[in-house]
Amino acid sequence: METEREVVCGADIHKHFLLATILTKDGQKFQDRFDSNFEGLLNFRQWLLDHDCQRLAVESTANYWQPIYFVIGKDVEFVLANAYQIKHIPGRKTDVLDSEWIAELCLKDLISPSRIFSEDDRDLRAMTRTRENYVKMRSQIKNRIHQELESACIKLSSVLSDIFGKSGIHIIRGILNGLSIDDILDRIPSKKLKAKRGEIQDAIQANISPVQVDLIGLLLDSVDFLNKEIESIDKQIQSLISTRQEDLKIAMSIPGMGFTSASTILAEIGNFRDFKNGEKLAAYCGLVPSVYQSAGKLITGHITKHGSPHVRRMLIEVAHAISRTKADSKLKRFYFRIKSRHGAKVAVVALARKVLCILHHLIINREMFEDGISSKSKREKTGRSSLSTEMIIEDAIQILVRAGYLVQKRSEKEGG
Repeated sequence: METEREVVCGADIHKHFLLATILTKDGQKFQDRFDSNFEGLLNFRQWLLDHDCQRLAVESTANYWQPIYFVIGKDVEFVLANAYQIKHIPGRKTDVLDSEWIAELCLKDLISPSRIFSEDDRDLRAMTRTRENYVKMRSQIKNRIHQELESACIKLSSVLSDIFGKSGIHIIRGILNGLSIDDILDRIPSKKLKAKRGEIQDAIQANISPVQVDLIGLLLDSVDFLNKEIESIDKQIQSLISTRQEDLKIAMSIPGMGFTSASTILAEIGNFRDFKNGEKLAAYCGLVPSVYQSAGKLITGHITKHGSPHVRRMLIEVAHAISRTKADSKLKRFYFRIKSRHGAKVAVVALARKVLCILHHLIINREMFEDGISSKSKREKTGRSSLSTEMIIEDAIQILVRAGYLVQKRSEKEGG
């Protein structure tokens, strides 16, 4: 525990105002209310300095704490408190009591400060989250286009894997412009799809109403607009992450990790050295199981889901990508080993956590990811396959043993 402060302040902050309580170790208490505009925050800072306040604690409510930090953080020690950790006991709840409770916890040094990102990391995180929102909006609009086409009995998705590819957009635009089916298919850019002429004709033979034509046209224009915006955001992310190029290369060396996933994970975590080890980082990201212990019994449940949901979602996507890769890897083997015992959902979360712990180790030690399985070039040099028959048998035996089976070696006399 750190040394207790003599004079501290707790502030209950809101969108338009804040209520502050100063407590001293000798029992004095001062309270006041301030506006959340710039002038009000300047008055709040002066009020703290007049009372020789040494530490200010506020709750991490939305982004309302950020203006306070920018105005006061240089003059008074700033503590950002996690709302979950400083939750008041049930009972009467008022703004005054909340500020007193935060001040009391601060005075007794019972608040574990939340991490405050640097300005560069905050900018990068803001851009990656904006990109995520734009991608979600684009997906919603695409789903709406699918629905409108289905309602008009246009079954393009049964013929094309992606109706928003070059050929799919060509067909949809042709339908909206009133072109005949033959004209649309004669001008289709893909030679492979020309061979499916009959299937496509059957899929798009339908009457579409003028309202649906206008609606789908507007939705397609929105998709085009969002595509351009996402491209622009990607360029800004590349510029912002230029100072962390080595971290980016290390992250992208892990299988299943691309530029978007790597930049998002780096932005959401910030400085990896804030965490002692990978397990601490996994706990920060909410990828550790919840624990309940009573009467000597230890019960583990679902993951806590504390911290940023953005980094969890991206790590889960990376885990899914690893499980679907054609190339063999230790991470893929780990996924299938867990899947055979606990199912696909548990295996994906376990793999996401493992990837995060590996990433922490690699960035702290400035190392690139190495799978440990020999590459094709090594196999050509040695003349041996990295996945020899002996290794495959040994792996199979280990999987069976972990699953609870008893494996016995048969002698040559017993063998047939």
